[in-house]
Amino acid sequence: MQAALPLRHFLLALAVVAIWGSNFVVIKYALHTLPPMTLAALRFGFAFVPACFFLRRPEVGWRNLGGYGVLIGVGQFGLLYLAMRSQISPGLASLVVQTQVFFTLLLAVSLRGERVLATTWLGLLLAAGGVIVIASHTDGTTTALGLAMVLAAALSWACANLLTQRAGRIDMLAYVVWSSAFAVPPLIALALLVDGPEQVAAGLAASDLGTWAAVLWQSVGNTLFGYGVWSWLLARHPAGRIVPMALLVPVFGMGSAAALLGEALPAWKLIAAALVMAGLAINLFGPRLLPARSAAAKS
Repeated sequence: MQAALPLRHFLLALAVVAIWGSNFVVIKYALHTLPPMTLAALRFGFAFVPACFFLRRPEVGWRNLGGYGVLIGVGQFGLLYLAMRSQISPGLASLVVQTQVFFTLLLAVSLRGERVLATTWLGLLLAAGGVIVIASHTDGTTTALGLAMVLAAALSWACANLLTQRAGRIDMLAYVVWSSAFAVPPLIALALLVDGPEQVAAGLAASDLGTWAAVLWQSVGNTLFGYGVWSWLLARHPAGRIVPMALLVPVFGMGSAAALLGEALPAWKLIAAALVMAGLAINLFGPRLLPARSAAAKS
C-alpha cells in the first residue's frame, strides 16, 4: 500500500467524479429526445450487453443481484430521469441525490441497529437544512414533486447500498453489469406504460448521433469506466484516500450545469449546496476526528 496517492491515480479518481458529476448534463441532453423510462432502459441494456460476455457473473445470489438491479435501475435512475425531464434542474439533482448517504445510515440504524455518532446527526441536520432551503425555493425549474422524486431516488440508492454490503467483497464492476439485466425488463414495461408506445417510437426515431452518444456515455463512461476505475482504485488504496473525492460530484454537477446549460446559481442554491456538502463532509470526516480528540483529551 503506497503512502500517498500517486498523481496518475489522483487524476483517475478526479476523472471519475468529473464524469459522474457532469453526467447530469448529459442526461438532460438525452431527455430532450428520449422519454425518461426509455432512456433508462437503453442505459442499462447497453451496460449489460456486451460487457456480460467479458465479465463473469459475481458469486452472489440471484435475489441480491435482482434486487440491486431493480432498485438502481427503476428506483434510482428511473425516478431521477423522470424528475429531470421537467421537474428539477440537473445541478440541483446532482446535489439532492447525494442524500443517499444519510438514507443509508438511517436504514442501517433502523434495520441493523448500527450505532450512530453525534457527528452523523450533525451532518444529517445540515444536509436536511440544505434540502429545506431547496424546497422553499421551488420555481419553474425545480418543483416540489421533482424534489420528492429525487429524494425517493436517493432512498432507492440507499436500499441498494445495503444489498451491496450483504454481497460482500466482490467485483463491483461485474456486479453492476450483471444486475443491469434485471433492470431492463421492468424499465421496458414502464417505458410502454409511462412513456407510451408512441412516445417511445417517436423518441427512437428522432434520436441522432448525439443522442446515442449520450446513451452510450451513460452506459460506458458513467457505468463501466466509472465503476471499473473506482473499484480498481479502492483495491489499491485505503478507502479514506479515495472516497472523499466523491464530495466533488455535486461540484462538477452544478458547475457543468451552470457552464453548459446556463443554470443559474443564485445565493439560495449556493447556501443549499454548502449545507448539504458540509453535512456530507462532517459525516465522512467526523468519525476520524473523534478518536483523535479522545486521545488528545486522555493525554
